[in-house]
Amino acid sequence: MKKFNFRKVLDGLTASSPSGSSGGGSGGGSGAGGGSVHPGGTAGAAGTPRDEIQETLTSDYFQICKTVRHGFPYLPTALAFDPVQKILAIGTRTGAIRILGRPGVDCYCQHESGAAVLQLQFLINEGALVSASADDALHLWNLRQKRPAILHSLKFNRERITYCHLPFQSKWLYVGTERGNTHIVNIESFILSGYVIMWNKAIELSTKTHPGPVVHLSDSPRDEGKLLIGYENGTVVLWDLRSKRADLRAYYDEAIHSVAWHHEGKQFMCSHSDGSLTLWNLKSPNRPFQTTIPHGKIQRDGKKPESCKPILKVEYKTCKSSEPFVIFSGGLSYDKACRRPSLTIMHGKAITVLEMDHPIVDFLTLCETPYPNEFQEPYAVVVLLEKDLIVVDLTQSNFPIFENPYPIDIHESPVTCTEYFADCPPDLIPVLYSVGAKHKKQGYSNKEWPISGGAWNLGAQTYPEIIITGHADGSVKFWDASAITLQMLYKLKTSKVFEKQKTGEGKATAEIVEEDPFAVQMMYWCPESRIFCVAGVSAYVIVYRFSKHEVNTEISSLEVRLQYEVEDIITPEPEIIPPFPDASSQLPSLKSLSGSTNTVACEGTMKDSIPCLSVKTRPVRMPPGYQADLVIQLVWVDGEPPQQITSLAVNSAYGLVAFGNCNGLAVVDFMQKTVLLSMGTLDLYGSSDPYQRQPRSPRKSKQFAADNFCMRGLSNFYPDLTKRIRTSYQSLTELSDSPVSLELERCKSPTSDHVNGHCTSPTSQSCSSGKRLSSADVSKANRRGPGRPPFRKAQSAACMEISLPVTTEENRENSFSRSRSSSVSSIDRDSKEAITALYFMESFARKNDSAVSSCLWVGTGLGMVLILSLNLPASDDLRHSEPVMVSPSGTVLTLKGPVLTFACLDCMGTLTHPPYEVWRDPHSADDGEKTRKRKLVMHSPSSSQDMGDHQFAVICSEKQAKVFSLPSQTCLYVHNITETSFLLRADVVTLCNSVCLACFCANGHIMTLSLPSLRPLLDINYLPVTDMRIARTFCFTNEGQALYLSSPTEIQRLTYSQEMCDNLQDMLGDLFTPVETPEAQNRGFLKGLFGGSGQAFDREELFGEATAGKASRSLAQHIPGSGGIEGVRGAAGGVIGDLTRARIALDERGQKLGELDERTASMMASAEAFSKHAHEVMLKYKDKKWYQF
Repeated sequence: MKKFNFRKVLDGLTASSPSGSSGGGSGGGSGAGGGSVHPGGTAGAAGTPRDEIQETLTSDYFQICKTVRHGFPYLPTALAFDPVQKILAIGTRTGAIRILGRPGVDCYCQHESGAAVLQLQFLINEGALVSASADDALHLWNLRQKRPAILHSLKFNRERITYCHLPFQSKWLYVGTERGNTHIVNIESFILSGYVIMWNKAIELSTKTHPGPVVHLSDSPRDEGKLLIGYENGTVVLWDLRSKRADLRAYYDEAIHSVAWHHEGKQFMCSHSDGSLTLWNLKSPNRPFQTTIPHGKIQRDGKKPESCKPILKVEYKTCKSSEPFVIFSGGLSYDKACRRPSLTIMHGKAITVLEMDHPIVDFLTLCETPYPNEFQEPYAVVVLLEKDLIVVDLTQSNFPIFENPYPIDIHESPVTCTEYFADCPPDLIPVLYSVGAKHKKQGYSNKEWPISGGAWNLGAQTYPEIIITGHADGSVKFWDASAITLQMLYKLKTSKVFEKQKTGEGKATAEIVEEDPFAVQMMYWCPESRIFCVAGVSAYVIVYRFSKHEVNTEISSLEVRLQYEVEDIITPEPEIIPPFPDASSQLPSLKSLSGSTNTVACEGTMKDSIPCLSVKTRPVRMPPGYQADLVIQLVWVDGEPPQQITSLAVNSAYGLVAFGNCNGLAVVDFMQKTVLLSMGTLDLYGSSDPYQRQPRSPRKSKQFAADNFCMRGLSNFYPDLTKRIRTSYQSLTELSDSPVSLELERCKSPTSDHVNGHCTSPTSQSCSSGKRLSSADVSKANRRGPGRPPFRKAQSAACMEISLPVTTEENRENSFSRSRSSSVSSIDRDSKEAITALYFMESFARKNDSAVSSCLWVGTGLGMVLILSLNLPASDDLRHSEPVMVSPSGTVLTLKGPVLTFACLDCMGTLTHPPYEVWRDPHSADDGEKTRKRKLVMHSPSSSQDMGDHQFAVICSEKQAKVFSLPSQTCLYVHNITETSFLLRADVVTLCNSVCLACFCANGHIMTLSLPSLRPLLDINYLPVTDMRIARTFCFTNEGQALYLSSPTEIQRLTYSQEMCDNLQDMLGDLFTPVETPEAQNRGFLKGLFGGSGQAFDREELFGEATAGKASRSLAQHIPGSGGIEGVRGAAGGVIGDLTRARIALDERGQKLGELDERTASMMASAEAFSKHAHEVMLKYKDKKWYQF
């Protein structure tokens, strides 16, 4: 920070002096190790922008907070439902709780301990929830605030919690433990009662064995004073709470998994480990009234049916007008090993088995009444699976499922990449929904979704937001993410353009990826033109256009040969080593660097010039929505597979798509369906006159050009190779992989240590212009085998491996590969200079340009930035016939670390968007002419302004950010973002009508920098990158929003905007809404007289401290939670917040007054006892004389 403040001071001192400003900008950069490549520059150009541009963003505009979590709860363990509030809670193995109501009501909370949730119990219609966790703690959550908080916790020290039960409208929670004891907790004070049901009192004294843990607790529907306790070994005890003794005991020789009452309280049903159900009558507990093995085969000789898998849970629900429902999970026959997990519904004599896609975690039957002693009238079953949540409609005989309104199918296929677009064109969401709605499935229940509790409104921020997820099976999903909700709009299957892979053929073609060959690796979307582009893991790019009309058409495809050809220089001979190996030697003849309309690899066909996948050749029916316009595939070269794509950019106005990998760059014209450029990275540098190069004989004319200043400029920053190896290896052990690497990069390069052999890297050895390395130097550089550090570090999270080059700290592009075999790894092969960032822009390509022109900015893994000029036909009429010319401009800029992102600001500091073509339907019926006029939006700066003759280029790498003034190419500002770590993601975003650079670092920091001056505005240690998934999916967007995949099934959204943090409470849904508890049914005079216990049951009298005494302090420890006044401070603004605070203050005051009342009553009772005792003593001795004492 000292260095940083010093720079600020320098900025302040030099702002008044233009010449000082220029020197400070470039001098600071050089000292930091990555300054401007053009030292000096005109003083005026460097100094003027500082005085001109007023930056409006300050640190007060920024604050980090999580907003909402979407998707299916990862590794679920528990389920609960409030039948009055109609909200559902799901607990997970990671200690999280998700509470779901009507669509839009979705709340995430987390236990601080991270211990798994064992069980959840709602305080029905009270706005509270009890959770039991695996660290033997009970927690009471307050749901009457938008972000639930813990009011109380109770940590058991000597016993392990196994089961909890909270009777309806009771404030006493029964807690069963592993030792077989049952404790009772007061929900209001969260203090343990002195009343304990010890296991040895509950079972018969003659029983010699321990009954096992408590697996079930429930009070009798007929009499609340009777508690049914189920022990694991098969013992069931009905305990009379008043008389503190067992009313009945039932024994069965199979372990019990669950127990369920009949609503009249005369019978109960148990499920057992042998797949049997036993029905018990309270009048004859000696043996079960009925035993069935629903899925057991009946033996012919009359023996007991064979045992089945355990029935893990049973529910017994009665109906007034039909037979009762018996619903259970498990219990299938052992001989059906392939059977999927199932839920069985027995209704009368009908048995229905519902097979599930995933194992069942838990299920609950939803009933019309919350009272356990009334006819239950079940109407639905909520089934929680390991990776899904389904609700079955019980009111229809075929038991259809309800259509799930929650976005819980994000993980239908694993998410491989994400993109996030805030404030996109408002017409996109209805358009995408209209084409997506046609793919809806049929066969769902026609009833309303039963989990309908809570309340939700749109809130203040209603700009359209879209999230796009790419998946391992090649599918792409578009989601409406407006107003912190998530709803799927449209699903695109990119694998449909390819033939299905036949087993046996796979080895010959798709060997580079054995599983998930269609996985989406990168996506690029232009919302205005609706052009969408994906790059797949099997080295292909597909360009999609959007149409509202169905078409039948053939899919156009191109094949591109993009291979990095170098000589083997491990044992070189003098004077033979070419200083610039050329990738184009294997390319077909191109008329210039640009403009050929040939399809590459059609001419120079070799036996192995084949793509990884086969595109469908027959006409394909394409439904409305995104339709494939062009498929571009990289092909195998000399038995080497194509490398995976590391960067992708598309521009609809230019009609071009560009993509690069660790070998080089390809530019394709998707309007004319031709390849314009396919070139190795080194060849992009060109020389002083790029048109003099001869692609087919590169070795004759490729000397190191004297004016190639970039090659000399950075060599002095890295004085010796040993230091670079050391820092590289340190950065590797700190999970130092670039985002390119994170895209499952696989580099099977056969090339040798070529970067050491030639002065091609900006960080390679110092070398005067035009001078070759001697063979001795090359040999020395290449014979480093034994001295190299280990260049791989296994990443268990993603089953990948990292390979690191010796030559440079920055060159970590090609590091991630799926670990297939040791022959694939690149331990002994150096990574090449990958293309890591691409950006189409109207910009100044050269130093002395007077006007902007069409450009492609190219960033590499060595921190080099190249600008390619695009020469497009002058008129739109010629665009489909005249060739587009692509040529290097000769401009080269440098940064420290692989380049991540580009952006362009106009002379006033406003973000300039790349040009685009306004969307028009390519298959519109009203105008069938393909040659109709395209409408282009160019976004070029206005020439009428005085300062319209320059712009700012913002470039960010993994290590630093720079702002260059164009066309002078002066580095105005430089900021070294991190020395010890590296950036995973950087995006230039708009916020509050201004612009800033948002960065996410591998050490977990989220940072924002002002533009153009790169002042730090925010730096918060938010999230350590513990998982490659976070690194691969983190992305920023406009209006202060960001997201990442927090687990394989969930998207976590967050905001870095102070304004949104302030408004968040208004946007979140309410979990609790005031609802009257339904009245109990009138039981009638005779039922009340004969049907149950006439004696009222006062739990307070039995369990209270006055009667039961205090529990042992060492048994459990009470921990006050943060859900009191502190938890509500941020709960709601305005009157609601004040009312909430007042209510909780009153509750606390009432609680204290109640405790005071209890103490006063206790003191009065003891005073009365003392008075009575004194009176008795007085009466006893009243008539006695003093000598009789």
